[in-house]
Parts: sequence; C-alpha cells; structure tokens
Amino acid sequence: MGKFLHLIKPFMAVIPEVQNPERKIQFREKVMWTAVTLVIFLVCCQIPLYGIMASDSADPFYWMRVILASNRGTLMELGISPIVTSGLIMQLLAGTKIIDVDQGLREERALFNGAQKLFGMLITIGQAVVYVMTGMYGAPSDLGAGICMLIVLQLVFAGLIVLLLDELLQKGYGLGSGISLFIATNICETIVWKAFSPTTINTGNGTEFEGAVVAFFHLIVSRDDKVRALRHAFYRSNLPNLTNLMSTILIFAVVIYFQGFRVELPIKSARQRGQTSSYPIKLFYTSNIPIILQSALVSNVFFISQMLDSKFHGSFITNLLGEWERYDAAGGAQSIPVGGLCYYLSPPAGFGHMAQDPLHAVLYIVFMLGSCAFFSKTWIDVSGSSPKDVAKQLKEQQMVFQGQREQYAEKTLQRYIPTAAAFGGLCIGALSVIADFMGAIGSGTGILLAVTIIYQYFEIFVKEQSDLGGVGSLLF
Repeated sequence: MGKFLHLIKPFMAVIPEVQNPERKIQFREKVMWTAVTLVIFLVCCQIPLYGIMASDSADPFYWMRVILASNRGTLMELGISPIVTSGLIMQLLAGTKIIDVDQGLREERALFNGAQKLFGMLITIGQAVVYVMTGMYGAPSDLGAGICMLIVLQLVFAGLIVLLLDELLQKGYGLGSGISLFIATNICETIVWKAFSPTTINTGNGTEFEGAVVAFFHLIVSRDDKVRALRHAFYRSNLPNLTNLMSTILIFAVVIYFQGFRVELPIKSARQRGQTSSYPIKLFYTSNIPIILQSALVSNVFFISQMLDSKFHGSFITNLLGEWERYDAAGGAQSIPVGGLCYYLSPPAGFGHMAQDPLHAVLYIVFMLGSCAFFSKTWIDVSGSSPKDVAKQLKEQQMVFQGQREQYAEKTLQRYIPTAAAFGGLCIGALSVIADFMGAIGSGTGILLAVTIIYQYFEIFVKEQSDLGGVGSLLF
C-alpha cells in the first residue's frame, strides 16, 4: 500500500460515511430512495444562499452549470464539481502510479474512497472561500466577515449533502449514482425548458418566446410573411431554434444506436458441463466517465483563468491562460473566452466560426478526442475493470473462455478491453464535438451525459425486471 493512503487513516474516523446495507434492498425501496435523493437535490437547487447581495458580475460557470448540476446563487452553487474534481485528482494519482492502490483489497479500496471523499470536502471548502473572496456574492468588505463565513458554511454544508447523497445511492440504497442522477436531471430540465419555455424576451426585433417550439407556433401565427417566420424559427441565432432542437434529437438517436455496439466473448463454466454464457465488451466500455472527467478538468481551468483575469487583468501569464470578454445575454451576464488556452479549449460557435478560425476548431477537436481517450484508457486501471481485474473475477466465478485455458483469459481480454476503452472514449469525444458544431441544446457534452445516464437506468430496470420476473414484481 502506498504511504499516501496511510496518511488518510487518521481522518477516516471523522469523515462522514453511509453504512453499507445489512440486507438486500428491494427494487421499490431503491426507487423510493432515488426519488428522495432527487427531491432533496431539487429543493437545494431552489433555496437561495442567505446573505448574498445582488451582483451583476459575469457567471464564471454559466456554460458548465448544466453539466455540473449547479444553480447560481443557491445551495447547489458548487453542484457536483468538488466530488468530480476529487475523483479526477485521485484517478490521475493512481493512473500515474504516484499512489499505489490494489482495488482488490477491501482496506485499500476503503482508504482510496475515503481519500477521494476527503479531497472532495477540501475542494468544497476551497471553492467556497474563493467564490466569496472574489466577490461573486458582493464585495467582502460590504458583506462583512460574519456574512462571508456564513455563506462559506452554507456552501460547505451543501457540498457535504451532495457527497452523502451520491454515496447513499452508490452503496446500493438507490439506483445508479447521485452524480449521474443530478447531471441527467439538470440536462433534461434544460432541454425541456429551452424547447417549451413560455418566457418572453425582447430581442430588438420584437418580443419572442424563449422556447423553440412555442416560438415556432407564435411566429407562424403572428407574422404575415410565413416563409420568413419559418426561416426565423429554424435559424434564429439569439435564442434556441428548431434546428438546435432537431440536432439534439438526432444526437440522442445516434448515441443510443452506438450503445448497442459490443463484442460478445463466449464463456463456459469450469464446474458444470454445458453451462455457457457470454461476456459483453461494449464500445462505450467506460460509459460517460471520460466526458465527466474531461468536463471537470475544463471547468476548473476556466474557473482559475477567470479568477486570475478578474484580479490580474492584462498580465502576460493571465492572458496566456485565457482572455475573457463579458456580454449580457438573456440569462444574465456571461463571460466568453476570446484568447489564450481557454479559448482553444472551448467549442467553436458553429460551422461559421470554424471557417473563420480553423486552428481553433482543429485544436479543440484534438483536445476533446485525446483527453476522452486518455481518461477512458486510464480509468479502467483504477475502477477495477482492467483485463487483469476482469480475468480475476472470471476465475473467482470459475468461468473460462470457450476453447481456451484459464491462464490465457487475461491475454484474451487484453486484446479487447484497452481497445474498447480508448476507441470508445474517442467516439464519445467525437460525438460531443459534432453535437457542439451542430448547436445542440445543452452542449454536446451535456447531451452525451444525459443519453448515457438514461440508458444506464434503462439497463438497471431491465436487469431488475429479468431477475424478479416481470414489471409487476418490481414495484409490488
């Protein structure tokens, strides 16, 4: 065991933890706990932070809030950012062998999870302090030391709730994980809102509805020139349009189609003759993990860049990391990168922008594909899904590949799993880039996360149904 994990032992007694269930949790109970978790999250998304002042400062996380499941000015200000960032740090430390952890040993696995949770709590405290001290909720001198401390405590308390809710579901009390549940809810809410929002906005050419579908019917009914109204409904640039909505639906369909790509390796029981089965290796072997970790990396780089830009605007190092311009949008003040590293890590604003700045498009594509493939490839080593881990699991179940001896199992898996992980991560990145270029609602990353998470829940439902023998047995 690495010396680093030994340092976590003294903190394990004080780190909050959800106990493992002492009995098998029935499916209807899992549904109930999942619903309770979601209700708590949604309520926290609507409770405003006490003591904050109205601020017209640009939102540094505006374009990432859907993916980070956060809501500005509420208890869910930080969303899942701390827990995902801590996971990213621990993955990089384990993947680069800076810390040595054997996921097969219960003690080391517990220490690794404890370290991840401890990092999550420290990151929550750090982000909360930075948010307050950089004036996101008003100048600290105007707020006073007491109010500043109160805001930090609220954010830390909310971050602790997110950590525990995620652990509650992952320990088997609910379905899936809290992170996946919160992300999917936020993204689906955004897509539905931008499609059917009844909010009216004055665009300078008259009052229009924000929702793409509502705006379509309003434009067709209210405009005399029906052809021009139809063109505007499909291609308006300042608000969600029908092209964006259709692109979103298309990406949904493509991702679901790719979910069915897999290789079935035939296996048989070493104990019982005639008992055969198959071990599936999916194209998206690591599911949505690459895009979640890539989003966490980019969001933290953007956050640091904007904090430095607000304090040291114009300096060489700050401009090298990212130059930012503020503009007023329908949802409030926003900042967009216009130079530096952050500019090339941000998606181009459509095909027109690609033609104007092809270098931006090329570097963004290379970064997305490379980072997703890298995170996917390294994740299998720290998540217990590497060829060695899978071969060990098959050996414990006394299953072998048909036509091969037991000792060749790892070599067989080595031909498929690393390739599926890297290529699957590459495909995830490519689909995200295509969705961004097509202008899909909620960003390409957000849509991929939503589809993969919803598909995961569908697979959980199907598995539970097959185990219990019918839909009626699941809930009654």
